[in-house]
Amino acid sequence: MSPPRTDIGRAFDEARFGPSRTLNLREGLPTGDEAVRRAELWLRARQAESVDDVVDVLIITGRGNGSVDGVGVIRQAITRLFPTLRRRGVIMDAREHSPGSFVVRLAPLRALVEAPHRSRRDVLPPPVPRDPASLRGLAPETRDQLRLLGHAALAALGVQLVTESMLGDEMVRQFARLAGTVPDGPDRESRLDAAIRRALDEYDR
Repeated sequence: MSPPRTDIGRAFDEARFGPSRTLNLREGLPTGDEAVRRAELWLRARQAESVDDVVDVLIITGRGNGSVDGVGVIRQAITRLFPTLRRRGVIMDAREHSPGSFVVRLAPLRALVEAPHRSRRDVLPPPVPRDPASLRGLAPETRDQLRLLGHAALAALGVQLVTESMLGDEMVRQFARLAGTVPDGPDRESRLDAAIRRALDEYDR
């Protein structure tokens, strides 16, 4: 007797994506808001770790058969999240893979750097700790770029699990490395920002 079709599909998905590229939002029974937060943080982390131009990941939402009125709260919440993440430069596209999952294509890291400026009300809290005290004199936008650079540098070193302390240390290290290349002057921070963007471009090649 052949195995159920769903089992065959699951086996193919595990072979294609593996644990590192699969987010199962059915685990822990999150609310819609919790699922959105988990998904955005996870997708941003996968994007920062990626060294390939095109990376597909799998997000499992479930069909929502057990939800009130049979409406999949998690599935609907994640579907609404995708357009926002496209605008933010986190993903390129998302498509239904099965009635309970989506395949999401991550955008290159440069797309996140080049995405239009967003208001703070439009951004979920970032998946990072408070910025190191030594960097708090920088503009928030510059610290955001350093944060991306820190993620990219650690990913290039093969670091799979980035801790808050590790990321903070890497941000400081990258700042110290680049600050020495920026001459004094009233536009020093804008020059620093440009240097950070060039460094990000190098990691993205």
